[in-house]
Amino acid sequence: MNLDLDKIKAFKELLAEPKRVVILSHTNPDGDAIGSSLALSQVLQKQGHTVNCILPNRFPYYLKWMPCSDQLIIHAQDKLGITESVIAAAEVVICADMSSLARLESLTEIIATNTTAKRVLIDHHLNPSSEFDLVFSFPESSSTAYLVYEILKAAYGCQVLDQTIASLLYVGMITDTGNFAFSNINPDLFRAAADLLETGIDVPEIYNKVYNSFTEGRARLFGYVINRKMKTLLKGTVAYMSLTEDEMRRFWFQQGDSEGFVNYPLSIKKVKMSAMFSEQQGGFIRVSLRSHGNVDVNTFARRYFNGGGHHNAAGGKSFMTMEQTIAHYIASVEEYHNEGLV
Repeated sequence: MNLDLDKIKAFKELLAEPKRVVILSHTNPDGDAIGSSLALSQVLQKQGHTVNCILPNRFPYYLKWMPCSDQLIIHAQDKLGITESVIAAAEVVICADMSSLARLESLTEIIATNTTAKRVLIDHHLNPSSEFDLVFSFPESSSTAYLVYEILKAAYGCQVLDQTIASLLYVGMITDTGNFAFSNINPDLFRAAADLLETGIDVPEIYNKVYNSFTEGRARLFGYVINRKMKTLLKGTVAYMSLTEDEMRRFWFQQGDSEGFVNYPLSIKKVKMSAMFSEQQGGFIRVSLRSHGNVDVNTFARRYFNGGGHHNAAGGKSFMTMEQTIAHYIASVEEYHNEGLV
């Protein structure tokens, strides 16, 4: 990765003296969002800064073991107004693993109206917004955690990596690459992982905590979704699944239980594109999209579901009913197919 040295210099100058820093990440945070945010926080605290990490809503239960996760402020559960006060006092706001402030949802307006802090973006999604004073945007990066690793190495050297920080970055790297199995990996990523391993992190333990710590309810929900809810289109090359709130309640759903479900149809040889539709408490349907090879779900998400993301992994929202959303998806897939895009 070729980082702009002028931007690294600007980053160091912005944080040359102790400041009040707020680090934010997106709604429905995943391992990359949490790992990159907390790792950055730990390094900046070492440099003498006062740092608060804020998430819009809860993160998955199976990531609560992550070091320093007890330091996260969950805005949706904040009844004391801590979020507003620390943002108002912030001198620097860093947004990690999100391409625009809109990904903060309930926090977006607070950032827009309640602070004059300098804004820094560290992200690997396509189409970064122009809302930031300093931007590190690398869509080619396999994860934001890897990008944070490169920035920290360039700014402060590998000596800032201790076992805690390395564990956080490693979680971000493996969760956004399918444990180094997706097409977005490269040799530099493995060199970075080697640096993290040299701190003494326990790779088997991390893997088990991330991938083998689910509830019985999730296992039964997964079986139900695959057996009863997975449908295919275009002679089995496109798949989709859906979950209503009632169905999730039947299986004692917890935040994060459906994470990764959308990937499973891609294990079927013929399937090139997969979608997952899940009802959310805010009155909308979350749309998750995954694909293989040349099938561009980022463009699909932007065109049909007001979303976006990566070439092979994207998402969006629907404010229609589940039935209408699925009908819209089927019609959109047909149109996309007729254009030779799937």
